[in-house]
Amino acid sequence: MKIFTRTQIRELDRYTMEHEPIRSIDLMERAAKALTAAITYQWSIRTPIVVFAGPGNNGGDALAVARMLAEKDYQVSVYLFNINNHLSEDCVANCQRVKDCKRIKDFTEVTTQFDPPVLEAQTLVIDGLFGSGLNKPLAGGFASLVKYINQSPSTIVSIDVPSGLMTEDNTYNISANIIRADITLTLQQKKLAFMLADNQQFIGKLRILDIRLSQEFMKKTEATYHILEENDIRAKLKGRDDFAHKGTMGNALIVAGSYGMAGASILATQACLRTGVGKVTVHTPKKNYAIMQTAVPEAVMQMDHEETYFSEAVDADDFDAVGIGPGLGMHENTAIALITQLRRSQCPIVVDADGLNILANHRAWLQQLPKGLILTPHPKELDRIAGTSCNGDYERLHKASELSQNLQIYILLKGHYSALCTPSGKIYFNSTGNSGMATAGSGDVLTGIITALLARGYHPSDASMVGMYLHGLAGDLAAKEVGKESLIASDIIKYLPAAFKRLNE
Repeated sequence: MKIFTRTQIRELDRYTMEHEPIRSIDLMERAAKALTAAITYQWSIRTPIVVFAGPGNNGGDALAVARMLAEKDYQVSVYLFNINNHLSEDCVANCQRVKDCKRIKDFTEVTTQFDPPVLEAQTLVIDGLFGSGLNKPLAGGFASLVKYINQSPSTIVSIDVPSGLMTEDNTYNISANIIRADITLTLQQKKLAFMLADNQQFIGKLRILDIRLSQEFMKKTEATYHILEENDIRAKLKGRDDFAHKGTMGNALIVAGSYGMAGASILATQACLRTGVGKVTVHTPKKNYAIMQTAVPEAVMQMDHEETYFSEAVDADDFDAVGIGPGLGMHENTAIALITQLRRSQCPIVVDADGLNILANHRAWLQQLPKGLILTPHPKELDRIAGTSCNGDYERLHKASELSQNLQIYILLKGHYSALCTPSGKIYFNSTGNSGMATAGSGDVLTGIITALLARGYHPSDASMVGMYLHGLAGDLAAKEVGKESLIASDIIKYLPAAFKRLNE
């Protein structure tokens, strides 16, 4: 699924009107019917409703919803804010329709002074002040109104976008002047702002309403941002030939674990094996030998010369992929061995955990990274590599994207919606995963999954997309069984077979 910018959303509306064809007022009516259906499904006619409508088309949507709710016998009070004595054409039309509707409880057009209504706990507030067209922070009276609504005990439903939130960059927005919705009913597709963690406080529960905008436009229009869905991943999966053997299913090398961190190498190795690779070799310090041999008997052990840490790069000529970093430690000899490994290995590589921390401590080494490398940082790890993002997740995402393009590498920025930044500048958000996966070792599992996919011949882009989707899907299946609170990293590995089975069905 593509994520369009504010400008593209406007173009999509216009294209739909021109090519369906449909008048803008009728398209607004279609959107209002979808919104009304969503509201009436959840709230009964005993719920008092207060609608706040702005002067633009978002306000027009809100007015149309108010009329439709009133016609279904809801008790609806409407406040239309026309401070500058200028309404959009469709807002004017819906304003008149509200005035003509005898079932509206109260209608107030605010032009100067505003006497706010009492908003009680049982009241449902419908926020239709500003939508996806907003391009600057709210100020003045609208900012005060937003603060008044937010401090009330009422339930708030926002139409399309919580008022005050811009669809993309909120770096310099004023959080106090943004509606904090309990539910956001967005039209047709998610907006970029919805994918960023620091905006979740405004969105609440998100529902996407299909209002049948032009599929032709959406298919032919290029987008920078995409959301990966199950069908996207299914199309990328490689089949398993009936005559396959371990020599044709990939030979992976995992370089992981310092003394005391053998668990990281165990998790990465088990995940790699569960992702269908033919053979896995684990390079780890000597003191990890017994526990690794016991925990993962299917893997081949390759012991480092040192007792407790990774000290020397491995000859990777016979391997199809390398995963390096989980539990590796920060010894200076390990750092030198890491950069040597990255420079000498000719096969695809994924770097995580302490591998990232070492690169953050030696940022000059970034220019030596081979093209096509995959880095899998969480936000703090990215900040250490690319510099702290003081202004939030939008800035962090674009730092990751710029670094990806400049170095021609893949950066998988982990989070609720993990984002794969590609050398082409396109960004792909993952749609699987849950908060139960916020647990130690989860990233090690992801490293093992991606390493296996690389060894099996997936392009780094596809390995990253399929890997993060599988990782999240296995976590979702595990959460259904054990719950989010009790989920641990090994549960993700346990449910990888079920995740593959679902995608292969």
